[in-house]
Amino acid sequence: MTAIDETTQVLNEMAQAGVDLSVAHDVVFFQLFEKQEQAKQMLVYLQDELPEVRAELLPDEIPNVWDVNVTVNMVPSYQNIVDQEKLFEQIAGQFNGYNDGWGIEA
Repeated sequence: MTAIDETTQVLNEMAQAGVDLSVAHDVVFFQLFEKQEQAKQMLVYLQDELPEVRAELLPDEIPNVWDVNVTVNMVPSYQNIVDQEKLFEQIAGQFNGYNDGWGIEA
């Protein structure tokens, strides 16, 4: 399944579960890194360049993997999600990380 199909599927499941997708929610985008220093570099970049987002650095469940979770308050439309994922994938890539999906804070 492609990322586009997954995004559509997740949004459909949320709508069926009663989540109002026409209003803003805190949407969390997950970035993964193999080195803590690379994750820290992305965190600093986000703090400097995108101060409107919340970002936190956490150890992943998998040993020696680090998460940068980026929270954006936004209306979770398909296009908004895809655009944000593309942006964070580009930023994470600068620090040898990658985007690993998204979710809505409950």
